[in-house]
Amino acid sequence: MLTIDNLTFRIAGRPLFEGASVTVPTGSKTGVVGRNGSGKTTLFRLIQGEIGPDGGDISIHRRAKIGSVPQEAPASQDSVLEMVLKADRERTSLSEEAEIATDPHRIAEIHTRLADISSHTAEARASAILKGLGFDKHGQQARCSTLSGGWRMRVALAGLLFAEPDLLLLDEPTNYLDLEGAMWLEKYLATYPYTVLLVSHDRDLLNKAVTSIIHLDKGKLTFYRGPYDTFEATRRMQMELSNKARAKQLTQIAHMQKFVDRFRYKESKAKQAQARLKAIAKLKPPEALFDETVAPFSFPQPKQASAIPMLNFEDVSVGYDGRVVLSKITTRIDPDDRIALIGVNGNGKSTFAKLIAGELKPMSGKITRARKLDIAYFAQHQIEKLRPNETPLQHVEPLMPYASEAKRRARVAQMGLSTSRMGTIAANLSGGEKARLLFGLVTFGGPNMLILDEPTNHLDIDSRDALVAALNDFEGAVMVISHDRHLIEATVDQLWIAADGQIAEFEEDLDFYQKTLTGGSAGKAAKAPSGAAPSRPERQKGRRQGAARREETAHLRRAISQTEAMIERLNRDLKRVEEKLADPALYQGDPKEAVGLATERARLEHELAELESEWVKTNEALEAATRAQAAQ
Repeated sequence: MLTIDNLTFRIAGRPLFEGASVTVPTGSKTGVVGRNGSGKTTLFRLIQGEIGPDGGDISIHRRAKIGSVPQEAPASQDSVLEMVLKADRERTSLSEEAEIATDPHRIAEIHTRLADISSHTAEARASAILKGLGFDKHGQQARCSTLSGGWRMRVALAGLLFAEPDLLLLDEPTNYLDLEGAMWLEKYLATYPYTVLLVSHDRDLLNKAVTSIIHLDKGKLTFYRGPYDTFEATRRMQMELSNKARAKQLTQIAHMQKFVDRFRYKESKAKQAQARLKAIAKLKPPEALFDETVAPFSFPQPKQASAIPMLNFEDVSVGYDGRVVLSKITTRIDPDDRIALIGVNGNGKSTFAKLIAGELKPMSGKITRARKLDIAYFAQHQIEKLRPNETPLQHVEPLMPYASEAKRRARVAQMGLSTSRMGTIAANLSGGEKARLLFGLVTFGGPNMLILDEPTNHLDIDSRDALVAALNDFEGAVMVISHDRHLIEATVDQLWIAADGQIAEFEEDLDFYQKTLTGGSAGKAAKAPSGAAPSRPERQKGRRQGAARREETAHLRRAISQTEAMIERLNRDLKRVEEKLADPALYQGDPKEAVGLATERARLEHELAELESEWVKTNEALEAATRAQAAQ
């Protein structure tokens, strides 16, 4: 489907791609990963022909249709459903021609082609895609011009999926989706009938929707089979083996160099010294491989302990302009609570977050807050409130008016911004750098609670892992609203759902929730508190323990799946080596080749034995955890 050969491309003299080559098989679902700024979006622009390479070639099947989400979402007077239907240009053109055609033969051709492309099911297919992306029947009839930018981007995505291009290019598609939309897209892409190239930092999407990974690193493209976790494990193993080979060669070079230094001027050893010098010149140790370090996130711990409960809600209603969005909220939040707020967009998640943060006042009911309660609220729209012409140091100055320049710089460094970026105005910072600056500003005073509304949109995978570590180190309460399933599963122990105008505790896990999205039974597993708020009930502790056990089990299952993939790969490699060793012709040539293959077989057998032992131990741990769950 797609072949990239010796691609070279530079931006302002900086090489972004240098001799990069890769082949994407037809029908594959491939994730494209790499650090922010490595060139993933530029690669898509090169594939689409928007810009030309400085060298090399990009070839695509000449009849293949390429599709990507436009940068500007549609804002027409058409309805959402009509806009999606128009995305299939061939169907639209044929339908319009059928209205005016008079030649019987042409009319027959048109209707035959419309039947071939299943035109009669077009509206149903478009409606199903829109429903998966969060548009109910009423929303599908709304005019695109009345939608916000985020919802219009969903319309654009729906149109692209409906058109079904042969090569589907998606660049961070979950950034404008909620958790429910991301879960739906994950399943849709896994069964998409054509080729997909997906740029994403969403670990779950890359594990469940793709079957291969292209890694963009240092201007090169490397193809790996398997989902993201398999890629990560394979690459780490390759790095370890390469670095061991490098260390071995460097030791060998050092040993020969000692001989040369000692004997190069002795006549009796001069020839041997010269031979070793030539051998040293021929030895080229592989380049040391390592992961670039990612600056950690650092959230100041709460300056003082909060009373229990930290927040108490009694029959609270909240909304906008006299319209109630949420009602009958009777619950509490304690200082050690870790909550993920889930629910379809438009059901009040952000409204509830603003209520907790104090940005909205209750329309009725009572909220009791602990004294001196400090809540930090991070939301994506707040990035726009950064002062674009001021540097990170200037943003920090009002918060540290009497501190020295050195102390201000140290505080900005704690936010994860390098020395070179401290004097860069906010308008010129990357999305990830702006997010880090905003994290540092909203948590500056050591809050008792963090509310994070879609915190990962501008973060790459390693930065998301750093955020997970920081949240787990934070000693205050946390509430997360996110489409990033990995972030939710790794940092929280309670699920609350916004649905039917209420906030309810969801008593199952995310796997069960995903099933309810298609079955429409989410409410059956959610329990809205009623009456007076309970005083730290034991059942809540039990649910937390259950959530922790489910997360432990999920981790073990992922480890087993990852190990099995590696065992399968090693078995294939071992079979290939053994087939070569079984060939009689091998022993008629250079004996070094047979010795090398025998050594390779021994290495593979050793690695295989270690992995199989690890697999047995992990399975035993999973069985023990499952038995423990069943006993409780």
